Order: sequence, then structure tokens, then C-alpha cells
Amino acid sequence: MKKIFSFLLLLFWLGSPLLAQTPKKVEFTEYTLENGLHVILHQDKSVPLVAVTVLYHVGSKNENPDRTGFAHFFEHLLFEGSQNIGRGEFDDYVERAGGTLNANTSFDRTFYYELLPSNQLELGLWLESERMLHAKVDNIGIETQRQVVKEERRQRIDNQPYGTMMENVFKLAYEKHPYKWPVIGYMEHLDAAQENDYKTFYETFYVPNNATLSIAGDIDIEETKKKIELYFGSIPKGKGEIPRPNVTEEPQTAERRGVIEDNIQLPAVIHAYKTPSIRQDDYYAVSMLMTLLSEGQSSRLRKSIQDKQNKALFIGAFPFGLEDSPSMSMVFALANLGSGTTPETLEAAMDEEYEKVKNELISEREHEKLINQIETQFYSQNSSMAGIAENLANYHVYYGDADLINTEIEKYRKVTRQDIQRVAQKYLNKENRVVLYYVPKKG
Repeated sequence: MKKIFSFLLLLFWLGSPLLAQTPKKVEFTEYTLENGLHVILHQDKSVPLVAVTVLYHVGSKNENPDRTGFAHFFEHLLFEGSQNIGRGEFDDYVERAGGTLNANTSFDRTFYYELLPSNQLELGLWLESERMLHAKVDNIGIETQRQVVKEERRQRIDNQPYGTMMENVFKLAYEKHPYKWPVIGYMEHLDAAQENDYKTFYETFYVPNNATLSIAGDIDIEETKKKIELYFGSIPKGKGEIPRPNVTEEPQTAERRGVIEDNIQLPAVIHAYKTPSIRQDDYYAVSMLMTLLSEGQSSRLRKSIQDKQNKALFIGAFPFGLEDSPSMSMVFALANLGSGTTPETLEAAMDEEYEKVKNELISEREHEKLINQIETQFYSQNSSMAGIAENLANYHVYYGDADLINTEIEKYRKVTRQDIQRVAQKYLNKENRVVLYYVPKKG
């Protein structure tokens, strides 16, 4: 009895609102160098670490339609070295200093980072300044990384079950916008490209006025400013305007369907709906709608189709946070063949759940749960120095407001139950979607 009482007391203590901690505001300093490089600095001396990150506002959507895959290719190529860093030594410098590094590419941006002991801040600044000014863009590195990217495509897309799903969905969904080609690009474009094509891409996009340097961790703000000026201040500004796609994707008026035969055992149904970009207010309600449908064991789709009806072995829904409009929200479901489910019966069950959200207002309890889930996700993204540095850069580049790292949660809190029903009615319509069936290859 005493143990039970102690356990209940612990639960009360952990859940008491009087003891709940308000998330700490992320303080930061930001400014722009004369060459256009935007700088954001966040000081946190709780641990002796520093994250040095650079976000280049270039993704696959900025590519020439005949030279796709360049943004992702450069994510690899710019680890080759520079005039002052030997080929293949980029990683060695960071690892010898006890740090880690990586990069990633999306439709809208390319992001590089080093996580280092705070006494190695200058190392991170030097490496990123070398990447920006003196990167090796030559045939040796190009051919090396061309083979790396080809192998990556084979492993992650061509030879991976359902690996071509994203590529096929976006190709069917977009008719004009550059989102229609995959981030990894087409290998024939990379094969056809010459050294000068790669140099032109580097000189166009890897310039300070197309970059955001975001640093978070155990730093002295004023000293860091001096070091940034030393390493980046003399890098010349890009010579021309940064090319941005200026394409209007016509509204979709009819459902688009396709069937893909793949080396798989279980059929899959994919629904992809055109939804608002991250810059539009409806994005927040759509994001919460997707969370309602599939986040957690008690979510709508998982509870009904996966657990009760036993028609799916897995089902998930998620929004793509794309910069341009329209963006995309997807639902992916694997059929449970053991229960006799076919793609057609699985799709019918999915459509039934969409109609419930469109026709019935969600409960106050569900809405409260959604807010709690979103808050957990929001604050967990800022639980590390790397996460803070990346989010500060994202908010500046996409919204022109880095302080959204503190305030964006309010936009979610303002989303009402009626808003969620409204966006379900507005966007979850057959004429606004792409449908793909993935089925096992015959024979």
C-alpha cells in the first residue's frame, strides 16, 4: 500500500502544473555582413559544445530541368576538399577534433553542419569558409562523387522496396513546378554534365548572399563576431541574382492515378494531396490534421484501419513542408494480405476515415491531445545545439523571422477544431489528389 501511495504521489508531482517548467526562450543575435552573409548566433554555456551550420538557399527546385540532381550532388562534392584542404581530409579534421559533421539536401535548401567541442569553433568556421570560397570543383572530384551518387540511388531508390514512391508521386502531381523531379535527380543528367556546368552552379549558389551561417552553443558573442569577420568577411558577394523558380502550378481539377509494379510482396496505397506551403496559414491546420490521422497508436487511421479493421500492417500520414505552393501531404498504407485486403478495399477504408473528419467535428479531448503532441514535437526540436542552429536558419530563410523559433507554437495553438474540419473539407478531395497503387511484379 505504501508503494502504491508513493507511486501516485510521484505521478501527481510530475503532472502538477505548479511544477511544470516553461520552455526557455531561445535568445539570439543576428546581423548581415557586407557581402550578404546572414549570421545568427545563440549562446548556451550549459555544455562545452558548439554547432556551426551553413544553410544555402538552393535545393533541387533551383536546378536546370536538363541538369537535375546538382543540389544533392554538391552536398557530396563539397566534402572533397578545397585549395587548402586535401582531398578527403574534410572529415578527418572534424573527427580528430572529437566532432561530427554531415549535410542534407531537400527540394528547397542544402544544409551543412559540424558539431564540435566549443574550443574548436575556429575549426568549424575555417572549414565552412573554405567550402564557400575555395571548394574543389574539378573532374577528379566530380567523377568520384558521380559514382557515389549512382550507388546511393541504386541502394536507396532503384533497389529499395517502394523506393521510387516519392519520385513517382511528385512526377504525377506536378506538371510545371520543379518539384516534379526527384532531389537526387536523374543520372543521365549528371552523366551529361561537364566540369563547367558544375563550376557555374557553384559560383551561382554557393555565395555568401545565398547563405545563412547559424551558430549555437558555448560561445562568446563578441569574440565569435570577430572570428566570423576574419573567416567570411573577405569572401566576395555573388555576381548576379540568385535564380528562383517563377512557376505557377495550375490547380488540379481531377484525380490522377497510377499503378507501379515493384519488387515487393505487400501492395501499398499512396494518397498525395495538394496542400498549402509552409508560408501559408492553412499549413498549420493541415499539419495538425495529418497528426490527427496517424501520429500515435490512438490516431484515427492506425486505430481504425490498422488495429480494428486489420486491413493495414502499417499506415502513416505526413505533410511535406515545402517552400513553394502547392505543397504536398501524403498517406501511405501497406495492405494486410492475411486479412484478404486488396488495394481497392484498403483505399475504401482510408476514404471512409477522411470523410469522418470532413463531416464530424473532432472532440475537444482529441484537440487537446493534438496540441500536446505538437508542443512536444516543437520543443524537442530545440533540445540540442544543432537543432537550435538549424531551426534559426530555417525560420530566417523561409519566413524572414528567426524569432519564430520562440513564437511559431502560438500559430498551432490558435488552430481550432473547426479549422481542422475546414482544411479537411478543402484539401482532402479526390480531384485534389494523386493515387498510386504499388503492387508486386507479375511472376
